[in-house]
Amino acid sequence: MSQKSKIAVVTGAGSGIGRAVAIALNKDGWTVVLAGRRKKNLLETASFCTTADTLVIPADVKNQESVKNLFAQTLKAFGRLDLLFNNAGVSAPVKPFEELSREEWMHVIDTNLNGVFFCTQEAFRIMKFQDPMGGRIINNGSLSAHVPRPSSAPYTASKHAITGLTRSTSLDGRAYNIACGQIDIGNSKSEMTKKFEKGTLQADGSHKIEPTMNPEDIGRTVAYMAGLPLNTNVPFLTVMANQMPYMGRG
Repeated sequence: MSQKSKIAVVTGAGSGIGRAVAIALNKDGWTVVLAGRRKKNLLETASFCTTADTLVIPADVKNQESVKNLFAQTLKAFGRLDLLFNNAGVSAPVKPFEELSREEWMHVIDTNLNGVFFCTQEAFRIMKFQDPMGGRIINNGSLSAHVPRPSSAPYTASKHAITGLTRSTSLDGRAYNIACGQIDIGNSKSEMTKKFEKGTLQADGSHKIEPTMNPEDIGRTVAYMAGLPLNTNVPFLTVMANQMPYMGRG
């Protein structure tokens, strides 16, 4: 299916999953707006996107005014929005529960939850009133949206909250042809997962090596979800490294 007239915004597009998804969408013919805090990284992602147009817009999802500017520039440049991939996210330092600071907690919640809300709200404002009406929103959840890792309270709480936001967005968007789904990802290979390949803390207190998966496979999965017609939705999809211990975690 040709997507050449389709406009997508990808947050956290400067590296990792965001970069892989942006490249996969672009390969499918989407025009991709690359959003993130570091312009240099976004420009590097843009250099890998050669099939269709891209637009680099530095933005911090924690900052509501920055988010408003991101979507205002997107609307000014392209006149509509067909897809939002809410991907930007962070985690807190691994430390005992009682030692987490308020600042460490709020940094995760502000990015992983409030940032997704701000972006979704702006996407709604465009999708609800454009012609033709509607669009798709895909949230990057996590296996932590289902079960936690040890010492991950802020990240796990934020991702459980994303599941609720996905459900509410899907319901509230129904009347406006706005579809919302969530992809829950386990162990996408990145700088953050290098520790898994050396051994990481398990629920039983042991340290075990965990396998990782190629982020390009996540990109292809999100592109599949994005390419569905708006009368079809994937509410929740899990993609993970096949041998990781998620199914038996704990």
